[in-house]
Amino acid sequence: MIFAVDVANLDKIINADPIAITFFIGYMAMFASSIFFFMERGSVEGKWKMSLLVSGLITGIAAVHYFYMRDFYLQTGQSPTAFRYVDWTLTVPLMCVEFYLLTKPFGAKGSTLFKLIVASAVMLVAGFIGETSGIDNNIMWGVISTVGYVYIVYEVFAGDVAKLAKAANSPAMDRAMFLLKIFITLGWSIYPIGYMVLPGNLLSGAFEVSSIDLFYNLADAINKIGFGLVIYSVAIAETAKAKAAA
Repeated sequence: MIFAVDVANLDKIINADPIAITFFIGYMAMFASSIFFFMERGSVEGKWKMSLLVSGLITGIAAVHYFYMRDFYLQTGQSPTAFRYVDWTLTVPLMCVEFYLLTKPFGAKGSTLFKLIVASAVMLVAGFIGETSGIDNNIMWGVISTVGYVYIVYEVFAGDVAKLAKAANSPAMDRAMFLLKIFITLGWSIYPIGYMVLPGNLLSGAFEVSSIDLFYNLADAINKIGFGLVIYSVAIAETAKAKAAA
């Protein structure tokens, strides 16, 4: 049986609301990507299987949250801030784990992973407090959140991750790091820009706050799926190299 509310929500997705459409597309795209990464674990060498497992977990967790965020948005018309931060709190540290796993075959240490996770936690906790504590505090918490983000950028461009990737002497790793740097700087930049559009912040009034979800949804799909595909490309290339050398 199809209820009237389901028909109304379906009409929103198909015809009327671009934000609702991106919630739906984001859910389907990340669900499909999760299946792909889990299935492809059998195609790579043992030391890369964990990397693809984490890629599948990132997109799988995001798919579950997008399922609930889509329903929340359709029912209320409001931004699902709490759901979104729960999603990011789980998936962003896992993306940091991916940096560690990517460089682990070339000597990465647990201390690098610890620093990346702490930086991501600072970024996310401060961002959530800033978004929910009112306009009087959001700039201060935004600055604190940015410190965590800048540290992750530093690690990828000049820190342990960058040094290990350079020492790997792998063309596949070089290509992957180039793409991951683009994701970290251009792809992830959408999130602080969206934060700064909030009332009372530095870009307040630059565009409608209601359209932030549109940008966040597109950024999430591109960043999380793209991140996983970059890891997958390295895993496939390194597996082929190992087989050729055997």
